[in-house]
Amino acid sequence: MLWSAAAQQPLPKVRVVLVGDSTVNDAGGWGPGFRSWFGANVEVVNLAKNGRSSKSFRSEGLWDPAVTGKPDYILIQFGHNDGPGKGPDRETDPKTTFRENMTRYIEEARAAGAQPVLVTSIVRRVFGDDGKIKRDSLLPFVEVIRELAVAKSIPLVDLYSLTLAQAEKLGPDGCAEIDARLPDGKRDHTHLGPKGRHEIGVMAAQEFVKLVPAVRSYVADPGRP
Repeated sequence: MLWSAAAQQPLPKVRVVLVGDSTVNDAGGWGPGFRSWFGANVEVVNLAKNGRSSKSFRSEGLWDPAVTGKPDYILIQFGHNDGPGKGPDRETDPKTTFRENMTRYIEEARAAGAQPVLVTSIVRRVFGDDGKIKRDSLLPFVEVIRELAVAKSIPLVDLYSLTLAQAEKLGPDGCAEIDARLPDGKRDHTHLGPKGRHEIGVMAAQEFVKLVPAVRSYVADPGRP
């Protein structure tokens, strides 16, 4: 059990809910690494589901448990499945329906007594001939998240920027270490393998702690940066 050094009292439990798509969930996303950063007094509930967008996550009833479970914080990441080609049940427009969906999530999280935290989507690790990550359909959604964070005074974990820098530092070959693998053994440049799930999850947790100092005492190893 974690204890408060100042009061010598056990820290109260904190409940953190993760909401998003397959790049967040425990199977191919950063959830496991995020959870590993905290001690037992932090309950991390990962509600992220494969293939969901800001639209379908709500329409399928997946959002309700996020707010009814009385969380202290809700981290929200969408974008990968909101883009063109995902079908009418999932597609949104960045400047209109996506913005509306994300605004509604923010408002409902606050109404439930939780602190919403916005998270930009992790980068797709697809490189151009110049060795840089290619710009793709994610960027308009990323930009809206950044704008909303400012407009609504919401903490922002900018994983897009962080994973872009990570990927370009590793390069196309180095990213093999964090890529997931498809059934045929080929690399999956969107989802994360075990090392990627850990490293990017820790990256997200570190940013969360910087943004929300109240959770600093809950880090599993207080000596961590």
